[in-house]
Amino acid sequence: MNAPVNPGDLYPADLKVRGFEDFAHVPGPQPARSRTWRTIQFLRDPKGTIEWLADTYGLVFRRQDYMGWGVTLLGPEANELVLFNKDKIFSSKLGWDPVLDMVFPNGLMMMDFDPHRKDRKTLSVAFKPAPMKAYLGGLNEGIARRVGQWSQTDSFKFYPAIKDLTLDLAAGSFLGIAWGPEAQKINQAFTDMVRASVAIVRRPLPFTQMRRGVKGRQYLCDFFGREIPNRRGKEGDDFFTQFCNARDEDGKLLTDQEIIDHMNFLMMAAHDTLTSSITSMVYHLGRNPEWQEKLREEVDGVRARHGDSLSYEALSELELVEMAFKESLRLVPPVPMIPRRAVKDFEFQGYHIPAGSGVGINTLYTHHMEEHWPDPERFDPLRFTTQMSANRHKYAWVPFGGGAHMCLGLHFAYMQAKAFFFRLLSDRRIELPQGYECAFHMVPIPRPKDGLPVSLPPR
Repeated sequence: MNAPVNPGDLYPADLKVRGFEDFAHVPGPQPARSRTWRTIQFLRDPKGTIEWLADTYGLVFRRQDYMGWGVTLLGPEANELVLFNKDKIFSSKLGWDPVLDMVFPNGLMMMDFDPHRKDRKTLSVAFKPAPMKAYLGGLNEGIARRVGQWSQTDSFKFYPAIKDLTLDLAAGSFLGIAWGPEAQKINQAFTDMVRASVAIVRRPLPFTQMRRGVKGRQYLCDFFGREIPNRRGKEGDDFFTQFCNARDEDGKLLTDQEIIDHMNFLMMAAHDTLTSSITSMVYHLGRNPEWQEKLREEVDGVRARHGDSLSYEALSELELVEMAFKESLRLVPPVPMIPRRAVKDFEFQGYHIPAGSGVGINTLYTHHMEEHWPDPERFDPLRFTTQMSANRHKYAWVPFGGGAHMCLGLHFAYMQAKAFFFRLLSDRRIELPQGYECAFHMVPIPRPKDGLPVSLPPR
């Protein structure tokens, strides 16, 4: 596993990028004068743009952006084809490379097929019950400390506050370091890297966002590289130490560079996506106080049975909290779009799509399809009861992806969200400004345009 993988062993040697002529038989827009301008228009309103394209051309259409020409496939059946990927048609690495290669290369999402399977199995040691229980103790302490510092009288911007909190938690659970100046530098590095992923200028030229992202990656590579020798052969409850000592199925340790690449990607995938998802849930609970009270009643019941600190054994009892979290992920999925590249020809809904094609699915669109989600803009956690979910297509809800690339840390995400709302709803009420509606920047990871003003008075 530690030997470099020859890309030619995974992908056809003659795989080529496709152009407009390869998709002339697929409905869709004509070539634009400027791919960059078309991309900018899309980034301004991803949901509105994708809905217009679907209304105009159907659930399969050609598209053009800064990555070139490709096809978009919409709906649960498309999600299943691409994510389940039973015939190994779609490459995650080749799909994400144009977006992430300069800032998050060789992370788990940037791997395919057998190398991906091996590394995923090796890294899964950090998500077993024993370390998860240890993480929860740190989460409970960190959340209680930071929430206790938030104003009980004045309105404040929730998004930057929760971003600081999740980084605080990541510093402990992921890195095993205390919050401080180094953690703040790490936060800035990740922020620069994530923003670079959708920067219009795709080269690290001076004064560009891509340049800041590349410098952020270098800072983190240096940080992890210095720390790895200190973690080898040591015990620790944090992800970083677990990865430094994890062995693959052949008994080999990960190389330093593999650890660096996986830590860079994992920190981004866990920190920024959870920040987005918790923000979305706070917003929806603020807009729906009746649901806020239902969740608070559930939290109070768990506290009465188990005490004021959330235990690992009590996590499963927060059923309404979990359903509300799932509904928030439906309304504002942390990864609104998922790119792939086809490494084989394939057929979908009567269209022949050649190998080399960029293929995109759209989580945001699928999560708002009325045939699967009646009254799709309404916040209703009961959509996720066993009865309501029984006849719904398995791939109609895919905030964590699916198939072999299903998010490795999804149970950690649930645990962290439950720990946060257990504490918040125990102590505070969520109140939004009168008549307030939140607008989100949807890419690369959703965040409120105004930071989400909120008041959290004592209950």
